[in-house]
Amino acid sequence: MPHEENGRVIEFENVGLRYGLGPEVLQDVTFSLPAGSFHFLVGPSGAGKSSLLRLMYLALKPSRGLITLFGRDIATTPRRALPALRRRIGVVFQDFRLLNHLSAFDNVALPLRVAGNREDDVRKHVIELLSWVGLKDHVGARPPTLSGGQQQKVAIARAVIGRPRLLLADEPTGNIDDKMAFRLMHLFEELNKLGTTVVIATHNEALVARVGHGCLRLDQGHFAAEPGIEGVSGSPAPVGRTAGGTRDRLLRSSAGDAA
Repeated sequence: MPHEENGRVIEFENVGLRYGLGPEVLQDVTFSLPAGSFHFLVGPSGAGKSSLLRLMYLALKPSRGLITLFGRDIATTPRRALPALRRRIGVVFQDFRLLNHLSAFDNVALPLRVAGNREDDVRKHVIELLSWVGLKDHVGARPPTLSGGQQQKVAIARAVIGRPRLLLADEPTGNIDDKMAFRLMHLFEELNKLGTTVVIATHNEALVARVGHGCLRLDQGHFAAEPGIEGVSGSPAPVGRTAGGTRDRLLRSSAGDAA
């Protein structure tokens, strides 16, 4: 697997996206995200935020332009290599996409099991994370029996449990109260400190202002410059941090600081 030799996790160059024969929903999008950075993706409804995230996690192919992910040109990457790339990405979907026939525990455990972790380690980490997000009494519950906010927490836990290299979240705080929203932002920040590049799409401008990371702003399919960003048509300013550590440190730090 190629390394991010230029220090960039994602690079878009003149990317356009249209659905079918309709107009382009994203036009001439050019930017790059440094490894270990943390950005909010903001803009009005219909601006193309969810479409941009879908391109980032390889659910869509661009209509034109170049996308490079983890140093790989997606257009020339063999199909058989794409699953390995996707496993390096954690995604919090706006519609959760939980498996209804599995318990909350088993939904969150999936990334660790796919990665071949020992079952006793899987249980330890999953129980710890579900307890931290307030679901210790619901580990055996299936998604249809959970509220929207509880399903949101399961989806977030599943996305972060494997410490992905890239975390993409589409409105991850839309179904939870402000206190839990800031608590989860702290979890994302701790994951970022351990080296994960984070992109969070949100309408919550108050949350963006309080947390205080860089912004990528979409408006009618185009990027608009934000303070602190060095030309969105070029490279956003690095705002993240990297550090060594383990999943245990992530959970302990988040639980202690956010309590």
